[in-house]
Amino acid sequence: MLKKTITMTALAVLAATATSSFAEEYTASEKARKLAQENLLIDTHIDVPYRIHNEWEDVTVATQGGDFDYPRAVEGGLNAPFMSIYIPAHYEQSGGSIQLANELIDGMEALVGRAPDKFAMAYTTEQVKENTEKGLMSIALGMENGTPIEGDLANLEHFYKRGIRYITLAHSQSNHISDSSYDIRRQWDGLSPFGKKLVKAMNDMGVMVDVSHISDDAFYQVIEISEAPVIASHSSLRQYTPGFERNMSDDMLKKLGKNGGVIQINFGSSFVAKQANRYRDMLKKRIEAVKEQYGEESEEAKQRIAEIEKNNPYPYATLDQVLDHIDHVKALIGVEHIGIGSDYDGVGDSLPVGLKDVSSYPNLVQGLLDRGYTDEEIKMILGGNLMRVWQQVEDLAK
Repeated sequence: MLKKTITMTALAVLAATATSSFAEEYTASEKARKLAQENLLIDTHIDVPYRIHNEWEDVTVATQGGDFDYPRAVEGGLNAPFMSIYIPAHYEQSGGSIQLANELIDGMEALVGRAPDKFAMAYTTEQVKENTEKGLMSIALGMENGTPIEGDLANLEHFYKRGIRYITLAHSQSNHISDSSYDIRRQWDGLSPFGKKLVKAMNDMGVMVDVSHISDDAFYQVIEISEAPVIASHSSLRQYTPGFERNMSDDMLKKLGKNGGVIQINFGSSFVAKQANRYRDMLKKRIEAVKEQYGEESEEAKQRIAEIEKNNPYPYATLDQVLDHIDHVKALIGVEHIGIGSDYDGVGDSLPVGLKDVSSYPNLVQGLLDRGYTDEEIKMILGGNLMRVWQQVEDLAK
């Protein structure tokens, strides 16, 4: 009984937090909008490819759903989204990952083909600059989950030729490359033997190594092996989500700083705020207790579960909490190691108040201005830092 009481009390607190969060509104100043429009703005993780593969929408025009479409992206000042070639973890066992990856890349090429006056593919830092000068939005590609490499470096070359410029080594489960932060099975104690070869091959080919999603041991091994700076394409800080290995610890950030890499801050509420991070687990436990007491399919259980969900709305994070993550990285390792990896279209209805879609980047800029960031520092965060790393990876490639 005590355990249930504690859970319900905590849920009530979460609900109160959610309500207060919704009360906050953000309005970007003209200066903030100008900074977002005039500086190169790169977001390293937007999940449009999988979104429109599953349920097609024409994102070249305004859409009813989703977090990204061209008009909103232009409003937000976005110049170069890295579109995520997301491969669900189960493809490691089921097969078919190469097929899916190629289909998702085809989808992005088709997007550009439908609207060549709006979009252009970008395979190099120079092409990003050229496209921006022409008034075109660059479509860059990152692969989320290295499963399609399938243990063969020839596949790395294939996907490089198709435009992949970073690879997240694993996703929600360990694969043939690396252990995952989400997976309690640590079959490799970090990277697999092939994973270690792959990191070196990515350095040689000019593909950025993405350390988001991988286990702590795998991260430290990547840092030891990689001659090039690495990225965390969509991660935030464990400082604010204790025990959440998917985010980065202070020690990892220090190693990332010495490596010269960047952490691209994830906007998802569960990555940003402790209350959101713990919400789903707490709600799940309460719902499971109801099912156990009243029977999973009973009307009583369904009614009580509906009441729990109604009375305990999701505790969205706020823009200020996202800014706390940025402040912490700046204080710990420097502003030159911070970027944006929103996870738009990848985290469902969990985005913070003030950062609900790709039109919201000026709100982030306003928050940075309010906290005393200089125009030059904001320029670095919006895209300059990522461009530096990408350029270094290009230069180091053999």
